[in-house]
Amino acid sequence: MNYTLDEVDLRILHHLLEDSTRSYKEIGELVHLTGQAVGGRVRKLQDAGVIEGYTLRWNPDKIGLPVHAFVTIFLKSNSAHQQFQSFVQEHEQVVEMHRVSGEGCYWMRVRVGSPLELNTLLDEILDYGNYKVSLSIGQIK
Repeated sequence: MNYTLDEVDLRILHHLLEDSTRSYKEIGELVHLTGQAVGGRVRKLQDAGVIEGYTLRWNPDKIGLPVHAFVTIFLKSNSAHQQFQSFVQEHEQVVEMHRVSGEGCYWMRVRVGSPLELNTLLDEILDYGNYKVSLSIGQIK
């Protein structure tokens, strides 16, 4: 679908990014439209692929996942990519992964319950290549 965004669409998107639980009526008051009109625009944004889904922010510490690590992966061979990607899909501790250019082959964001659990995951990664780890000591944004 070829949909051209206008300033109102961008403002609606901004308000949804701030808080996706806002009602269409509330957003409508902010952008000077009816809730029904906002709902129509949101559906068009979804159909166009601009809005791919909704998520929520949560506190992993509250459910026992206090260790937050960023891991740069250096694969040992070009043929390991598919196997490594399958490995990552099977491990829920990997909450995000990007294939990158520059330093390393992949960057992963990992959430685990303890340093021991992180160490176990890192040991498994050694089957595919080497890694560099940075631990988060606090989130700014």
